[in-house]
Amino acid sequence: MKKIKPPRGASYGTFYGAVHGASYLLGLSAVLFCVPGAAQNVHRVVTQIDKKPAALEVKTNDGLYIFTPYSSSIIETTFIPNGEAKTTPSHAVVLTPQHVQPHLKTSASAIDYVIDELTVHIQKVPFQIRYLYKNKLLTSEKNGYQKKDASESVDFNLDGNEALYGAGARALGMNRRGYRLPLYNKAHYGYEEHSEQMNFGIPLVFSSKMYGIHFDNAAIGYLDLDSKKNNELAYETISGRKTYQIIAGDNWTDIVANYTSLTGRQPLPPRWAFGNFASRFGYHSETEARSILEKFKAEQIPVDAIIFDLYWFGKDIKGTMGNLAFDQDNFPQPQKMIADFSAQGVKTILITEPFVLTTSKKWQEAVGQHVLATDKDGAPFKYDFYFGNTGLIDIFDPHAKAWFWNIYKNLKAQGVAGWWGDLGEPEVHPSGVQHKTGSADQVHNVYGHEWAKLIADGYGKEFPQERPFILMRSGYSGSQRFGMIPWSGDVNRTWGGLRSQPEIALQMGMQGMAYMHSDLGGFAGANLDDELYTRWLQYGVFQPIFRPHAQEEVASEPVLREPATKALAKAAIQLRYRMLPYNYTLAFENNQRGIPLMRPLFYAEPQNARLYGNADSYLWGNDFLVHPILQAGQSKAEIYFPAQSKWFDFYTGYAYAAGSTHVVDVSADHIPVFVRAGAFIPLIPAQLNIQNTSQYSGKELELHYYHDQSVQQAHGQLYDDDGTTAHAFEQGASALLKFNSQYHSDSLTIALNVVNGKNYQTADRAIDLIVHNIKTRPQRVFVENKPVDFSWDERTGQLHVQLQWRKHFDKQFNNQFVAKILM
Repeated sequence: MKKIKPPRGASYGTFYGAVHGASYLLGLSAVLFCVPGAAQNVHRVVTQIDKKPAALEVKTNDGLYIFTPYSSSIIETTFIPNGEAKTTPSHAVVLTPQHVQPHLKTSASAIDYVIDELTVHIQKVPFQIRYLYKNKLLTSEKNGYQKKDASESVDFNLDGNEALYGAGARALGMNRRGYRLPLYNKAHYGYEEHSEQMNFGIPLVFSSKMYGIHFDNAAIGYLDLDSKKNNELAYETISGRKTYQIIAGDNWTDIVANYTSLTGRQPLPPRWAFGNFASRFGYHSETEARSILEKFKAEQIPVDAIIFDLYWFGKDIKGTMGNLAFDQDNFPQPQKMIADFSAQGVKTILITEPFVLTTSKKWQEAVGQHVLATDKDGAPFKYDFYFGNTGLIDIFDPHAKAWFWNIYKNLKAQGVAGWWGDLGEPEVHPSGVQHKTGSADQVHNVYGHEWAKLIADGYGKEFPQERPFILMRSGYSGSQRFGMIPWSGDVNRTWGGLRSQPEIALQMGMQGMAYMHSDLGGFAGANLDDELYTRWLQYGVFQPIFRPHAQEEVASEPVLREPATKALAKAAIQLRYRMLPYNYTLAFENNQRGIPLMRPLFYAEPQNARLYGNADSYLWGNDFLVHPILQAGQSKAEIYFPAQSKWFDFYTGYAYAAGSTHVVDVSADHIPVFVRAGAFIPLIPAQLNIQNTSQYSGKELELHYYHDQSVQQAHGQLYDDDGTTAHAFEQGASALLKFNSQYHSDSLTIALNVVNGKNYQTADRAIDLIVHNIKTRPQRVFVENKPVDFSWDERTGQLHVQLQWRKHFDKQFNNQFVAKILM
């Protein structure tokens, strides 16, 4: 492989500086193979077959194939060429192969390795591997593993019409077929609608044919998603594991659940993570931070956390990175400041970076403690980047990890509640840097992954009952299992920047990173656009994390915007808080099954090819259809309503038929949002006006049910715990409230059940049951067979019934509460 010679200190690319850092462009040369027309490897021949208890081994003339079933829906394929050692451990996979009983069928021409409904079909001559699920061909290797010069590849055949997703965070359009994408984590400052290389280069591809391929190797490379228009998917790399997993399933929920079972599930974040954040680049002093929180309080705008960018450890952007201690001039009493914020229910989050500058206060300590990555002679590798002359913490060295963790532990002792890991690609990572476990290019893509693991492991060992908050912009396959909260990088503060955000979040949610979100309002550039800011925050209500953040030339905090914009932002934030019970339940479902919070429309209709490239609308959980407003001055929106059910306008109650397309009016007050018929939506009552999530108890709830005669029965649930305890569900310190409805011609019955964990503290609950779309005044309403008072609004069609769910009532009625509405 011919390498492009980089500038001094660069890693395959060209440096550019920006206010929040610099980045590199991977220039790994293309791998081209001239293969005869038949898409098969005529030179590879099967020489031996060995069925072992846990795997099938197939020896060929040039190496060994190992097929390892992980479950009835996941099969791993590893190739070990002749003369090479056994493959190294995976950074991504955590699933222990489950007990399955594969069957082996052989003939003179082929081998079938059958695991339940997943089949590996191996044609002996010419050699080829095919993967089938329920007797349907998913994909097949084209030439298999190939090596040329210093590069390696494996390729697969594609159908002419299948759409492709994955490859990490990119801005390309939902269907990413046709691109050759670098697998090299790299920041893209000020991107808008198109970015082929960003902070997450995940070696994972999903197909509209309902399968996934995960290339289980961390080294840098490329994913070629049919860029040559020859119906070929190719993975290219410089070295490392020659392993991939095929993931199958009956629907998108199952496929993503299977992938996250393989690479790990996201732990529940602390409940305060679903609130609003005060954040900018950045707060220069304790005085400034206190002032901004006072404004939130005065305006009665809820806020749960304040984030400190670079200035907490230095007065200047440049020259101070690596200090990792509060600047005593501007933050004279940090521990008291943090305690005062905590007393108000506001958490403190600090930015940290893995760079220790030669001008920082910790440089000599870092050198003396041998915690920095080195050059080939073992000396600390020093190089220049935007913030100064620097070394890089060797996150792969256990000694360096312990040193770094102790810094976090000491800051936590001061009251810090969350961590922001920035520049973790790493932003500048020269090829000559040597780490404990390999060269920069071999481990570059897992640097942020291992950094998140360091913090998660530290909490697991020393604070096992606490949930960490880990905000990071770079990671790898499976980083979700460390609780990583990813964001989409330094997006431009423009409409183009906003337009790319739903796609990025939807794609990353499918890839396990369900908390991908954006700097609300946009980050880069001094663009004061009140309409853009408002629409971005209104979209943010229905994205996983609500965090306005930007360069300080234009305020990111709603309390600093002009009155009309502030009012609209406040309304969006208050709705975000009202939705906490629903959103927290989505988080629980993600924790249990890996289901994304944001879901593409093709989740609802996987066979509808019209939806394969659609990111204009999306599903928020199973029950909301959300259509962000992504154009300035937009007054109309054309919206498709998925065919699974009828949909109701969240604000007006107007009904739209399943599978229909309508042009709707757009309001300045909110973006178009619709609720599925048959949905149960738990909300915090509007009159509570909580200032942060610490004031939420679940003792007062609105439970909305969207009735329609087309829905004979429906169900929903609400998850509840204390919001802070790690593994609360597994410890029995939680409750599940389950909701069910049954409709017959003259009555609607709604049953509420509760399943309390053995260590859950039960409480009385006051529930305002609100049933929508009741056309005529009900004759009577019964609760536990007793008639009760109710109210019905003829204009809105809403029925209100007040339910008092006493904790002692649970046992008396077998944990069930039944309301019956006679039409």
